[in-house]
Amino acid sequence: MTGSVERARHWSYEELPGVDLLRASYVEKKFVRHTHENFVIAAITDGVEVFHHGGADRYAGPGALALVNPDTPHTGRAGVPEGWRYGAVYPSPDVVAEIAAETTTIRGTPGFTSPVLVDPYAAYLVHQVLRAADEGNALAADTLLRVAVTRLLRLNGGPQPQRAVRTAGAPVAARARAVLQDRMTDPPTLERLAADLGTSPFALLRAFRRAYGMPPHAWLTDARVRRARGLLDAGTAPAEAAVAVGFTDQPHLNRHFSRIVGVPPGAYQRERAGNR
Repeated sequence: MTGSVERARHWSYEELPGVDLLRASYVEKKFVRHTHENFVIAAITDGVEVFHHGGADRYAGPGALALVNPDTPHTGRAGVPEGWRYGAVYPSPDVVAEIAAETTTIRGTPGFTSPVLVDPYAAYLVHQVLRAADEGNALAADTLLRVAVTRLLRLNGGPQPQRAVRTAGAPVAARARAVLQDRMTDPPTLERLAADLGTSPFALLRAFRRAYGMPPHAWLTDARVRRARGLLDAGTAPAEAAVAVGFTDQPHLNRHFSRIVGVPPGAYQRERAGNR
């Protein structure tokens, strides 16, 4: 991989509903712990990506795919000095479930069993989906996406485990999450939240991390960025979206948005508006 310029394009193609698209080259970029509503299917072209997933660092190099199920906390950074270059598709759970029902024998909610799969052909298919979308070739883009997802599910698919957390702290964690969701623009302190829920701050922190894979403040930032994406998709200006989801100003949104989505909110909105 030559050069060290960081660049990324995050867009959608109206003929692939329910699917986000990304091409990126990163060197210094570090993705904070976050989740996606959709699946992550990232095909590495050059360099190495390291992402923390399931309690361990995972490494994906050329010809490998980084595969993350929806709502699964993970990070992302370069694994070599020259960074990493990749293309990614983000199909919604409904899109993947439809493909799985038609082409596999997976029962239950389909997902990926391993976060890294070395399969140059599947990686090639991902890049061909992006190319077809760029060229406006709807038939090719849709076909190649379905072939790629089918191959990945057959090689590395299975039913996702039940996400219910059977611990004593699970109910209080769920109640805390509901409070943060409702009070996104004016969240309570950890101490106040714990007191309102009849527990201690550290007990709440432990229960929340166990249930959702991150502490309450990180979950709230992730949720704010998700909501901001929806507002940007609907045409809300970034400055207005920032305030609407609870950030103090647009630079605050810019910083967190870029560390989770990979591009600034303005660039994200321009690309998606231009592909409707």
